[in-house]
Amino acid sequence: MASDDLSAFFTPRNIALVGASDRSAWSQMVAACFDLFGHTGKLYAVNRGGKEAHGFPGYTSCTEIPDPVDAAFIYVPAAAVVEALHDCARASIRNAVILSSGFAEAGEEGAAMQEEVARTARELGIRFLGPNSMGFANLAHGSVMTSIKSRRPVRRGRLAIVSQSGALVNEMGKVAHINGIGIAFLGATGNEAGLSITDLLEYLVEDEEVGAICIYSEGIRDHARFMAAATRARELKKPVIIIKLGRSEVSGAIAQAHTGSLIGDDGVFDAMCRKTGVIRCSSLEEVIATANLLGTVGPISPPRIALCSISGGACALLADLSHEYGLDVVPYTEETQAALAKVLPSFASTLNPLDTTGVLVQQPELWKEVIPILSRDENTGLVIVGQPLPNVDSELATLTSTIEAITAGFRAADHPAIIVDFSMQTRSAEQLALLERLGVELPMPGLLITVRALANLQNWSKALARPMVRRALPAPSGERPVGERETLAFLGKHGVPVIPSKLATSPQEAVAAAQTIGGPVVCKIASPDIAHKTEAGGVRLGVDPADAGKVHDEIFATARAYDPDARIEGVLVAPMRSGGAELIVGVTNDPEWGLALTVGTGGVLTELLGDSQTRLLPIDDEEARDMVLSLKGAKLLQGFRGAAPADLDAVARAIVAIGDAAAALGPQLAALEVNPLKVSGSEIEALDALAIWSLA
Repeated sequence: MASDDLSAFFTPRNIALVGASDRSAWSQMVAACFDLFGHTGKLYAVNRGGKEAHGFPGYTSCTEIPDPVDAAFIYVPAAAVVEALHDCARASIRNAVILSSGFAEAGEEGAAMQEEVARTARELGIRFLGPNSMGFANLAHGSVMTSIKSRRPVRRGRLAIVSQSGALVNEMGKVAHINGIGIAFLGATGNEAGLSITDLLEYLVEDEEVGAICIYSEGIRDHARFMAAATRARELKKPVIIIKLGRSEVSGAIAQAHTGSLIGDDGVFDAMCRKTGVIRCSSLEEVIATANLLGTVGPISPPRIALCSISGGACALLADLSHEYGLDVVPYTEETQAALAKVLPSFASTLNPLDTTGVLVQQPELWKEVIPILSRDENTGLVIVGQPLPNVDSELATLTSTIEAITAGFRAADHPAIIVDFSMQTRSAEQLALLERLGVELPMPGLLITVRALANLQNWSKALARPMVRRALPAPSGERPVGERETLAFLGKHGVPVIPSKLATSPQEAVAAAQTIGGPVVCKIASPDIAHKTEAGGVRLGVDPADAGKVHDEIFATARAYDPDARIEGVLVAPMRSGGAELIVGVTNDPEWGLALTVGTGGVLTELLGDSQTRLLPIDDEEARDMVLSLKGAKLLQGFRGAAPADLDAVARAIVAIGDAAAALGPQLAALEVNPLKVSGSEIEALDALAIWSLA
């Protein structure tokens, strides 16, 4: 469903309240919300007795309402919802929110009722939100159909909050209110038998009144559309911030490869977020603070931050938190330090974070000089000032001159600048109004949440600065290699450097192959039915060419004992490689998000450290190189302890080629794994490979 199709759905004026009753607590809550949020249209009560409710005229059916009705808010018992939809259709009402509960969340019988509701709505041409949905409050456009609570005064702004959970959308709205953040849209999708989080995202991305979008989701429907909407938000530089629960199912076939376990529970979703610029958070406070920061400041350039405070303790805490959460804080330039030294006392530090010392408590006018100096540093895209803000009336007068000086410094700065309080505080409407009058547009709530939000801002800014990889992947080739030998040959045809090997079907051929190769060799059983050759005793390392015939027979016998029914093609003989470093490179075909490529440190580090990076295909050489350098074991490829540094450009090309080869294997591929990809200076080779196919 395109977002423009939903404009009418989310901007109704005349609304039928189906199930309205003065005696119903839910009905009372709904009626109160229309007053609270300031709905601008007409409201009608529909109930069996046709009685007036909450001061709204009463009717026994939607067909009796004398005016055109844009939407119905349905909160009759679950068993009566289908008939309510028929009544809506007879009255030409094509949009509805179903608050009624007792459906899929209540068990099998409820799930069957929910399917009947969805089927009835499709047949009648009715779009609906729910069931078990607390509806929406479209504050930006003055339209309301909700039971979501809000504190007074209602603050209108540019933040949109959508959630599958009605309780959590209410809590996120509460966090926003406490911090003085204005709301453009609140919405709860409930059971999503009708409209989904994806539908709401598509609508909100295109709404010019919305500056940032917060999402709480337990599972995403319509994955391709969600990714397209998130990509559109990235193009518009409109931040999308999400709390996502749930785990992706990994099929038993994919679990045979190490790659599936390396990705983790929902690493593919993380890869989708990285590709589209979606920011993932882990708490309600973080998601609201991040959305407010990104929506207000926008992407920063350069994506680095200048930190300062009157408190040395706060500076030390900011430094530790920045290190813990990956906030990139770099020293100030010599020019900046020299300029600061002319303004601050000699005992003041010029580090980043900058301890301005208590001198600025006595001389707050110095902020007018310090902040512009920090903003002009070549590494600064945003200035953060750690400063306690008033949370009791007695502090208002004493802190006013300091805050006025800080905001004056902000106005003279070359880059955005904001204040962060030392801790999360609750402030009255009067206190928030004073901060606004003093020019504090974005008071951040405490050091911990602020640093996490700043790290998210930094990552988002970097993501937007990188062009999205849009190159086409190879079309399916129709080939279906099975076993190591065929898979390596397929990879070689697609530009992956592959170790040379020979297939021996007799002891004599094994000896001849080893002598041709020269030096110690590796002998491995060649069988499409034995995926894990080491476990089957089918691998021998460092074999002398003279012993290759005997080893051939031993491996053959061991493999036959391991699996008497396995098809055995022979024994692969390949050069023995030593030294260098190992990577594991795998591609899984995620049923939700598509092909995901994972690069991890190889050898025992694969499972010991869980050291891996995952991206959605396609990727290019630059992104592949970034994946490698982001590994904990990256030092192993950079000349660690005298080893020859790896040719990272060649490694990146090999990784991209593996991803392209996986795409060429087509949609039936479950997983492709190269383990290991041997890296020694400029020599890169795939030593072993496995393709796993879906059962469908």
